[in-house]
Amino acid sequence: MNYLQAENVTKSYGEHILFENISISLHKDDRVALIARNGAGKTSLLNIITGEDNADSGNIVFRNDIRYGYLPQDPVFNENNTIIEAVFNSQDKILSAISEYEKALLLNDSDKLQHAIEQMELLKAWDYETKVKQILTELKIDDYSAKISELSGGQKKRVALAKILISKPDIYILDEPTNHLDLEMIEWLEEYLMSSNITLLMVTHDRYFLDRVCNQILEIDNKQIFQYKGNYSYFLEKRDERVNIFNTEVEKAKNLFRKELDWIRRMPKARTTKAKYRVEAFTEVQEKASQKVNERNVKLNIKATRIGKKILEIHYLSKSFGDKLLFKDFEYLFKQHDKIGIIGKNGTGKSTFLNIINGLEKADSGKFEVGETIVFGYYKQEGIKIDESKKVIDVAKEIAEVVTLGDGSKMTVSAFLNYFLFPPDRQYINVSKLSGGERRRLYLMTVLMKSPNFLILDEPTNDLDIYTLNVLEDYISQFTGCVILVSHDRYFMDKLVDHIFVFEGDGKIKDFPGNYTDYRLKHKSVFKQPIIIKEEKKEIIQPEKEKIRKLTFKEKLELEELDKIIAELESKKQTLENELNSGKLQSNELNENSKLLVQIIEEIEIKTFRWMELSEI
Repeated sequence: MNYLQAENVTKSYGEHILFENISISLHKDDRVALIARNGAGKTSLLNIITGEDNADSGNIVFRNDIRYGYLPQDPVFNENNTIIEAVFNSQDKILSAISEYEKALLLNDSDKLQHAIEQMELLKAWDYETKVKQILTELKIDDYSAKISELSGGQKKRVALAKILISKPDIYILDEPTNHLDLEMIEWLEEYLMSSNITLLMVTHDRYFLDRVCNQILEIDNKQIFQYKGNYSYFLEKRDERVNIFNTEVEKAKNLFRKELDWIRRMPKARTTKAKYRVEAFTEVQEKASQKVNERNVKLNIKATRIGKKILEIHYLSKSFGDKLLFKDFEYLFKQHDKIGIIGKNGTGKSTFLNIINGLEKADSGKFEVGETIVFGYYKQEGIKIDESKKVIDVAKEIAEVVTLGDGSKMTVSAFLNYFLFPPDRQYINVSKLSGGERRRLYLMTVLMKSPNFLILDEPTNDLDIYTLNVLEDYISQFTGCVILVSHDRYFMDKLVDHIFVFEGDGKIKDFPGNYTDYRLKHKSVFKQPIIIKEEKKEIIQPEKEKIRKLTFKEKLELEELDKIIAELESKKQTLENELNSGKLQSNELNENSKLLVQIIEEIEIKTFRWMELSEI
């Protein structure tokens, strides 16, 4: 069943054409990822499909009665609304009933609460309300009374994502949904989308997420669109084939062009009819030969400043904000070639830790000693302020006129920009005309141009396209200095780090030897290992699968006990629902019993999940 048809869509900004006469179809149960370089028009295409922007030409047609939910990169809300008003702003009767129920609880209004409970019962909304609460809880949204104006950009993105998941549209259109989510949230969202019968059109750079969730890839390249019926691993394989065929055709056209050009120059002015046909054919060959050959396997190898024996020594470092303890008495002596990943829930102090190392914030106690030869390159999550009236090449030239490479050779700023996926036609435009991802890439480039020997990267993968990530990964893997990396991109972490600082909360930082997947396999029994993605001529070995085992005696007893506990909880749930519907409870009793009902339903889900886990062994 065709849900969406986009036909012959063209979009340009001035002389810069993003895509030309492209067409796509989206059918029921399609899970499509849109891939392209930053600035190639991924977000523009989503905005055109959802009516947020207009195409220069072409048509967008949705099937009758199809509802879509759009998650933009920067969601816009009524700043005066509360989270409850933003999330449950819907014409759906059940969602409206849940909204009124939650508002009545917050206001402690007995009359409104009684009416809300009656509506919930009438619409059989209690189970749905539990699922809604689960979504909000997983996305760390708990203060429903908070004003939108009080939220950070990341919190607003999570509220917008929650609203879409709760409203259950026919088509989910998501632009970088994993940005601003911590690793636990990403894994939960991944499982949620995989286990639901949904139709999805998504932009993401998270390759594990993309590989597991999507069954089709659309690539915008050279103003055209290419379709791959498979996941990301399949896309890598088939794209290689397409690029090789394309390059071969261009090379043949160039050879023919040279011969035809020589013939055109030597041909007499008095042309025969037959010769005129050849002249017209020459124009077609010239057009084919002038096409850009796709650049692949770009290598970045910038010379790093020499690093001495003493690098960075951290002694008894502690930091709190009010009553919230971020870390206490942390110690670590950095060694040459350390590549450390940092993971932890949002708010556990990861960015604060990096700011302290860079001297941007002060610790409460402790000290750290930096070696005399250390040159930090700090890529901050919030980016830097760049004069938007400046040209891209001028921003780069303010750092250096030339870049010294690892082999001692030098490269002009223009050539280096081209290496960093800024072709000449993008080097002389104002920064204001860059996409969000291109700005991130420019900022990252200015950090690397300073030849640091100690890289500190705070969420460098946000808004970067997959092609740039491959360039950056190659650079970091060959980097001879030290690296501290904070990222929610699991593939990026797995590929680059050799051990991890785990910010566990309550002041604890654990040093774990291994990469991210090693850590998750060891510390989360229900974790499903990511699919290892095949890359060009690079073999990554999957962790061995766990051996099939049987229930232990202790687990058998636990399974039997769970049967009893779940039955008791179901009985309590039924009793509470009967009391709530009796109309005999006072307002304070209604409030307490409603909260208790929610807790019991959540407990039933937890116990049932554990029962299912044991039953499958």
